[in-house]
Formats: sequence, C-alpha cells, structure tokens
Amino acid sequence: MKKSLLTLLAMFAAISTANAQVTGGFEGPNANATPASTVAEALTLNDDANVVLTGKIVNSLGDEEYTFRDATGDIIIEIDDEDWNGVKITPEDTIEINGEVDKDINEPVKIDVKTFTVKQAQ
Repeated sequence: MKKSLLTLLAMFAAISTANAQVTGGFEGPNANATPASTVAEALTLNDDANVVLTGKIVNSLGDEEYTFRDATGDIIIEIDDEDWNGVKITPEDTIEINGEVDKDINEPVKIDVKTFTVKQAQ
C-alpha cells in the first residue's frame, strides 16, 4: 500500500512540474510595442503591423471601405459592417482607430480596423 501511495505521489509531482513548465512564455521587447500613430508611418510598415491612428473618415468607398485622413495623409480603412455597433460617424467626427496594416500585391495599403472610438471635441 505504501509503495503504490508513493508511486502515486511521485506521478502527481511529475505532472505538476510538467504543467508548470507549459505555462511559460516570452517576456521581453515586442516588435509592435509602439504602433504607428500617423497615416504616413502606417504606409511604410509591413503587413499585419499594428496601428493606432487618430483622424477622420472623409468618405465611403463602398464595400466596407472608407477614406481615412489625418494631418499626414489619406489611407483606405476597412470597417466590417457588424463592427459599427450602431455608431454613426460623419466627416466632422474625429475617431481613433486600432487595426492592422493590410498589404496585398498590386493593391493600395489598407488598414483593417479592429476597433474604433469617437473622440470628444476638446
């Protein structure tokens, strides 16, 4: 009985140690720690780079695409219809978008918007 109890305890300790090792991960600098903050910067980044931009949607291009403008230029953004959540935006509204650069061959650079917030007038 003692032998099987000791064997069981040894197996439990081995499993616990193995589980502790599995929960690790990378701790250190993140290449995307400081996302681009202007359209001009976003245009120079690689595909899937993170961006946080503040500006205005100036017009609709159809098919969930819009022209977004800040002080440094224009870029096409894509906001999926279901991501609007009933929010209405006009060209006078300043918004902050969070998304990723989308670079496809023979296509203009776009931003795939993950979230956006309307900024309050200050």
